[in-house]
Amino acid sequence: MKQKLLIVDDNEDIRQQLKWGLSSEPYELSFAKNAEEALAAFQAHSPQVVTLDLGLPPNTEDSTQGFHCLESMRARNNAARIIVITGFDSRDYARRAVEMGAHDFFLKPINLDELKVMVRRAFQLHELRQDNADQSAQASDAGQEGIIGRSPAIRDLLAQIRRVAQSDVPVLIQGESGTGKELAARALHALSSRARGPMVSINCGALPENLIESEFFGHERGAFTGAVATVQGKVEFAHRGVLFLDEIGELPVNLQVKLLRFLQEQVFQRVGGRKSIQVDVRVLAATNVDIQTAMKSGAFREDLFYRIGVVTLKLPPLRQRGDDVVLLAEHFLAKHSRELAKQLRGFTGEALERLKAHSWPGNVRELENRVRRAMVMAPGAFITAEDLELQSLEAPRTTEPGTPGGTTLKEARSILEKRLVEDALKRSGGNILKASEALGISRPTMYDLLRKHSIET
Repeated sequence: MKQKLLIVDDNEDIRQQLKWGLSSEPYELSFAKNAEEALAAFQAHSPQVVTLDLGLPPNTEDSTQGFHCLESMRARNNAARIIVITGFDSRDYARRAVEMGAHDFFLKPINLDELKVMVRRAFQLHELRQDNADQSAQASDAGQEGIIGRSPAIRDLLAQIRRVAQSDVPVLIQGESGTGKELAARALHALSSRARGPMVSINCGALPENLIESEFFGHERGAFTGAVATVQGKVEFAHRGVLFLDEIGELPVNLQVKLLRFLQEQVFQRVGGRKSIQVDVRVLAATNVDIQTAMKSGAFREDLFYRIGVVTLKLPPLRQRGDDVVLLAEHFLAKHSRELAKQLRGFTGEALERLKAHSWPGNVRELENRVRRAMVMAPGAFITAEDLELQSLEAPRTTEPGTPGGTTLKEARSILEKRLVEDALKRSGGNILKASEALGISRPTMYDLLRKHSIET
């Protein structure tokens, strides 16, 4: 898609300056000198990025026309990234613009180098959102079952899933809690020759130990107190399909022996029964436990590991997936809009930067929960960093300085964060926008970090 940039400014000299200054960039430029021309050009050219001067005719000393133009553009296409340029030296104008959905703000006089960086970043974020929309539309057709991302780690994972899916070998899916292990299992099932068969799940860590065997294999009438009828187990229900063993690392050792015997022969007996029952199932398993450590400690049988882990898929944590967090946040916003009957227009630029800066210990599950809660609580048309409860990049302290063990992890992170900001400023010669770009954050986020660490510029 051609990168289209609309420049809205009543000053002919500024329009010419930007036309000359951006001529080396791969943009298709269009221009407008008032709100009427701006909205007509916005409708005709569908630009991905707009630079919008707030002081527009008939009264260039007033921001009314600029804010009206901003609101109208957001209503027509909330995917467009709008950079507000203003000569009004007031943070209130900038804050109001961001709350209305502006991507960022820029105070006059215009520094072309800084503006180029900001525009380039705006195009990148627009492309990310478009990729997310395309992936969401294609996910069911591709059998990916909602696995969204374009980071190298996710692309590699999807390639592995496609290679393994057509085989009937057992697969062990490893990853931290909340990384989407069940989604990966469903993708394997959807792309396999067993896709028309059932996929039956058992959470090995959620059942009392005395009920797990019955849950797996079923039981005969009278097998134990309360067994008033013969009940089929999950293994039987999975016949000619897939049996998904979630959190298999939590399975008690005595049940591991019985599971291993079943996997070797695909034959079992119900609890209290004598009849051997044979089934045809493919086994997929998942765990967030370090299996190697569990085997060394005796908590997990080595022979069972080699049986279920013929192929091992490792899911990356969200903190290692780069801009995928933006794709996922936009996806969850669209996903929950109908359910919550709330048509929000998107995220503020600052909110997106904070999403990327957060460490996400709860991974994709935490991200979805934060977005869903923010949708419920957001008072405006756009989700802000405050709505997401990401007001600060610094996690709360859990231990006091000087406790045994030396510096805490959170203290170390804060020290490293301050050092990175100072180094970026030094390399950029004190240019805040260039330092922000080097760190991969927005200028507003950089200002927050400067205040947080009391860094003078």
